[in-house]
Amino acid sequence: MPELPEVETIRRILADRIIGKQVKGVQLCLRKALRNTSPEELARGLTGAVFTGVKRRGKFLILELKAAKLVFHLRMTGQLLVVKAGSPPPKHLTLKLALSGDEELWLVDQRKFATIDWLPRGGDYPRGLGVEPLSREFTGQRLAEICQGRRTPIKALLLNQQHIAGLGNIYADESLFRAKVRPDRMAGSLSAKEVRRLHRAIRAVLRESLIAGGTSVRNYVNAEGKQGAYQNELKVYGRGGEPCVVCQTPLERIKIGGRSSCFCPRCQS
Repeated sequence: MPELPEVETIRRILADRIIGKQVKGVQLCLRKALRNTSPEELARGLTGAVFTGVKRRGKFLILELKAAKLVFHLRMTGQLLVVKAGSPPPKHLTLKLALSGDEELWLVDQRKFATIDWLPRGGDYPRGLGVEPLSREFTGQRLAEICQGRRTPIKALLLNQQHIAGLGNIYADESLFRAKVRPDRMAGSLSAKEVRRLHRAIRAVLRESLIAGGTSVRNYVNAEGKQGAYQNELKVYGRGGEPCVVCQTPLERIKIGGRSSCFCPRCQS
């Protein structure tokens, strides 16, 4: 968390708010968040530079400058916020960029797991990520190929960013419920019909969440500090022990690969 819909929602707002803005100042408040350079090098590279684009790859946000990239991974509790210059800084401020136009870009992170990478010469980063689930390349056949022969729980496979980029606990649980597939089924055991259902479910759930502005559980807000609304549509995620919205059977919660998974034992086979 945040997952693809939340990160894409943030990306769209940042694209509208910061492209064309110049960086006037850099304040790094949490040194460990910066993974691949020094605070001094980051400040030298960013100061005076202008944002030219904002992209997303999986759960990564990529802020483009003329010949460089600033890459964020928000992980569990990271927030990227555009605020009016001079706003009172929050308690868990990690990075502050002063921008032209009397605005600031903040990275705020309560759990302090969010990361920053500075790529002064641009380049292809992040690497090793799988197919984007809302792209044309993510077809039912592609998902069948990913699942074929794998003795891995389907939930764990969906969370593996090397296969499908951007899915996390929320949308994996919701997609599996909609597709009527148990999260602990071996991926290779899914029939062709089940794979097609799962493919459709993944794309539909992600699109619906994007329309709703993402899911606000824990502390997610978009780049303007507003919550999403898809938490009101969740059918199984975080609802272990509650009745299924379809059949009223109590939802079960199990651990798969160290991650909690909620599902209906009657609706999902």
